Amino acid sequence: MAKAKRSFRCQECDHRSTKWMGRCSNCGTWNSLTEEVESAASAAAAKAIPTTAVRLADVPMNQSGEARIRTGIGELDMVLGGGLVAGSLVLLGGDPGIGKSTLLLAALDGFSRQGVRVLYASGEESLQQVRMRADRLGVNGDHLWLAAETDFSRIEAAIRTEKPRVAVIDSVQTVSVPEVTSIPGSVSQVREVAHRAMKLAKGTGIATLLVGHVTKSGELAGPKVLEHLVDTVLQFEGDESSGLRILRAIKNRFGAAGELGLFEMSDTGLKEVPDASARLLEERAQGAAGTAVLAAMEGSRPLLAEIQALVGHPGPQIPARTCVGVDRARVLMLVAVLQKAGLPLHDRDIFVNAAGGLRPIEPAADLGILAAIASSLMDRPLPQGVALFGEVGLVGEVRATSHSAARLREASRHGFRRAIAPARAVDQAPEGVGVVGVRSVLEVLGELSEDT
Repeated sequence: MAKAKRSFRCQECDHRSTKWMGRCSNCGTWNSLTEEVESAASAAAAKAIPTTAVRLADVPMNQSGEARIRTGIGELDMVLGGGLVAGSLVLLGGDPGIGKSTLLLAALDGFSRQGVRVLYASGEESLQQVRMRADRLGVNGDHLWLAAETDFSRIEAAIRTEKPRVAVIDSVQTVSVPEVTSIPGSVSQVREVAHRAMKLAKGTGIATLLVGHVTKSGELAGPKVLEHLVDTVLQFEGDESSGLRILRAIKNRFGAAGELGLFEMSDTGLKEVPDASARLLEERAQGAAGTAVLAAMEGSRPLLAEIQALVGHPGPQIPARTCVGVDRARVLMLVAVLQKAGLPLHDRDIFVNAAGGLRPIEPAADLGILAAIASSLMDRPLPQGVALFGEVGLVGEVRATSHSAARLREASRHGFRRAIAPARAVDQAPEGVGVVGVRSVLEVLGELSEDT
C-alpha cells in the first residue's frame, strides 16, 4: 500500500516544501508553513477518462432555464451584469462587519419573494442566530432553507437533496473538506472547497455564492487560484464609521468588470443608493480651494466624485506624499508634471483624497487630481459648476479618454454647465454644457486662474 505523502505549504503564497521552515523561502513570511498529508491515488484512478467534444453550434443556449436570476436589488443586479447566471460561482469578499451576510440575506429575500428556492449554509452562525438576523431584516422565509454546517460534504449533500436554484456558503474560510488534513481556512482547504463548489455549481446548474474574508491589506484571503476558479469576484467596501457601502465587480465572466453599486447601511439593513453622484457630492464644500469634481467611469456607469487635495509646508522634515483612494504612483507623476510646468511643489506636503470611499484609478482621473493640487497650492477655488476629466502625459499633454459623452451627460444631469476636458470631447458635449477643450497642462492652469 502506498504511503501518505507529507509536505508543508505556505499559507500566504501557496509555496510547497518537503520540510518545515521557520520562514517561507518563496515569499519570506515567518511561521506560515503548515503540514499537509495527501493520500496516494491509485493508478487506475489516475488514468485519464476520455471525454466527448461537442460542436459549438450544437451547444444549447442555456440548459438550466432562464439565463439570469434577478435578485430584485437593482444595484446588485447591475454589478452582476443583470442578475445571477445559473450554474455560476460567485465570490463575495469584504472586511469583517462590513455587511456581506446582510447583503446576501437581502438578495435571498428577493429570491424567496419571487418563489425561487434558495439554500443558505452558514459556518459562522447557528440556525437561531441566522433566524434572528433574518427576522430583523424582514426576510421572507417561504422558499429559504438554512443549514448550519462546516463540513462541505454535508453542505453538498443538503444542496443535492433540496435542489435549490441558488445556494450560499458563508464562508469559504470556515468550511472544510474531511479528506484534507489541514485546518479550515488554510490554503489547501480553501482551494479544495472552492474546487468542489465549482464542480457542484457547473454540474447541477445551481448558482452558488461563496463568502470570503480579506487580509489586512484588503485583498481576498486564501490562494490566488480561488479568484481564478470562480466566475465572478465581488468586493464589498466601506468605512465602518459611515453608512456608505460600495460593491465592486473585480472580475465577471458574464458581465462588465469594474461595475459599481452603492448602498447605505441602516438599522433595517442595506438600502440602495440609486443616484451615486448626488450621494458622493452631497457634503462637498462649495467654493473651497483644493477640491475638484471628477467625471469618472466605474465600469459602464458614469458618476461624479470629489477629489480633495491639501498642499502645505513640511517644516524641517522630508515632504510627505499621502494618497487615499487614488494611485500614489500616478499622483507623484502628476506632481512632477506640475513642477515642470512651473509650480513650486518640490518642498511641499501633498495630501490627496478621493472623498466618499471611491477609488478612481482610471487615467481619466488625472485632470481632477491635478486641478485639485494646483487649486490648493494657489489657494484659489476652481470655477463654480465645473467638472473635469482627462489623462495627463509625462510631457504635460492632455490625452483623450473613453466615454466622454456619458461623462458629460452625467455632469449635465447634476447641474454642471461647464467642463474642462480633452479637446476631442468638445464635439460630444450635450446641450447646455460648455466644454473647454485643453491640450496641455499649461492650458488647464490658465483655466484655473480665471476668476471664480
